[in-house]
Amino acid sequence: MSTINYDLKKIRAFVFDVDGVLSRTVVSLHPDGDPMRTVNIKDGYAMQLAVKLGYHVAIITGGYTEAVRIRYERLGIRHIYMRSAVKIKDFHHFLEQTNLQPEEVAYAGDDIPDYDVMREAGLPIAPADAAPEIKHIARYISHYNGGDGIARDIIEQTLKAQGQWMQDEAFGW
Repeated sequence: MSTINYDLKKIRAFVFDVDGVLSRTVVSLHPDGDPMRTVNIKDGYAMQLAVKLGYHVAIITGGYTEAVRIRYERLGIRHIYMRSAVKIKDFHHFLEQTNLQPEEVAYAGDDIPDYDVMREAGLPIAPADAAPEIKHIARYISHYNGGDGIARDIIEQTLKAQGQWMQDEAFGW
């Protein structure tokens, strides 16, 4: 049974911020100044499964490192927006490219740059350690902190609600 107060049968897409959502809020810095982000393996499994099942998955992040792009491309994600200065513009582009309506999209963000997108997405989601302003507008606050499995939480609950969890496609990469 889902703990998300939303009709998950509407969801056709998952959109994620990176820093503070798919990675932790504290990162080591590489000697060249680039942040060394963490990733959650179970998030990656769930994201590639969602892609394989025909869901649209996107990344919208203000940051940029080649490692982030490579990681998510290898999971099959085609919609990767990096250096996103105004995330709502990239969100609108994603909707246009996929012919989706906002109510069909779950968006996970953790801080002020995610605010406008979260106000427009059908299912705005925050990790447990998100900024108070973001938690205030989230329809679901995960019990996971950023980087600790929030994508898996969202995708698993959605796929279960749609009867697609633990089907044949689940048993391989």
